[in-house]
Amino acid sequence: MAVMTTGRPQMELDQFRVIAIAAEREDVVLEFVNGRIGVKPVPDGDHGEIVMWLLERCMAQRPDLRLYPEQGLQVAHYRNGLAKPDGSLAPRRHFAGQGEWADPAGVLMVVEVTSYDADAGRRDRIEKPKAYAETGIPVFLLVDRDAGAVSVHSEPEGGRYRSVVTLAYGHVVELPEPVNVTLDTEELKEFSR
Repeated sequence: MAVMTTGRPQMELDQFRVIAIAAEREDVVLEFVNGRIGVKPVPDGDHGEIVMWLLERCMAQRPDLRLYPEQGLQVAHYRNGLAKPDGSLAPRRHFAGQGEWADPAGVLMVVEVTSYDADAGRRDRIEKPKAYAETGIPVFLLVDRDAGAVSVHSEPEGGRYRSVVTLAYGHVVELPEPVNVTLDTEELKEFSR
């Protein structure tokens, strides 16, 4: 498979994988979303605490599900994109045997926690929600540390989420069907600048 830009392949997927592995040694992670290479900084400690906070709440309320950190997903059906969300909520053992880039079918929610870099706005607030909606993932949760808010995107249709609800940290957030988890976001205030 080749990535197309103006009619010519940018690179082969195997070439991208070699570059992405090398980049991980340099404190960045590369992603292949919508035919473009994106750079994602390695998460800081607060970023990791937010992911663990969410993992604990999901497992406490939905023991049938797991929040898989950094599981690679094939996104945007027809563009052959690859993304590593900060978390992918799916049934227990859902990704067993799937390898590094799993089929997103059956994923109930993806999670992104913003990083403090110049590219976070475009990547986490625009490109990824579009790719996840195009893929049909029912819920996209964005923990936006810059805004001090949580955005719940749901009802994917026509390549976008029809419903987006944003609440400042400190509010109770209801994650809709099929997730059905309630988050009291007061504690998130401790992990943002």
